[in-house]
Amino acid sequence: PLDRIESNPEQPRLAFDETTLEELAASIREHGVLHPILVRPIGENHFQLIAGERRWRASKIAGSASIPALVEDIDDDTALEISIIENLQREDISPLDEAAMYDRMIRDHGYSIRKLADKIGKDKGYLENRLRLADAPPEVRELVSLRKDTLSHAYELMKVDDPKKRRRLADQVARGELTLIKLRDKIEGRRSRPVRVIDDIGIDGNG
Repeated sequence: PLDRIESNPEQPRLAFDETTLEELAASIREHGVLHPILVRPIGENHFQLIAGERRWRASKIAGSASIPALVEDIDDDTALEISIIENLQREDISPLDEAAMYDRMIRDHGYSIRKLADKIGKDKGYLENRLRLADAPPEVRELVSLRKDTLSHAYELMKVDDPKKRRRLADQVARGELTLIKLRDKIEGRRSRPVRVIDDIGIDGNG
């Protein structure tokens, strides 16, 4: 029963998109839940969610009374690890949530970057870049939360030590005023060079 399941307070995912939850709820009304959620017992006929929070939330939106579930005795560390790994494998996870989860796996669960990369099937360099976001300044995190297409800009902005300059540049990127090349030029103090166009007339010197 849905009313016997409670969310995990250690749920690593920070946000759930309401639109996609509504879409999933519509699918559940028509087809039901195709894959069971994972829960653990926390009292007599009461359970805590380990994996499948989107399905659980969407089932409540759909008005379902119950949901298929696997019930397993799982300790706290394993429960958190399973929840994090499940969320990391989702395609719609935000870069900031992803960075926070990688950071948590390394800090709280003793994973090395290489071991974590192997476990989730990611490149080690990819993880290292994402982990930089976990400790990024507020204006950089705000930029990435507003526009996912600014990740490369964000990594460049983290090279700027002056907070005022970094904030000014981040605002310009958010407004679409700086391409990645122009941002690098500003950070490195270079003037953006105009593109040189060479006419093919007269290349042989005869006009």
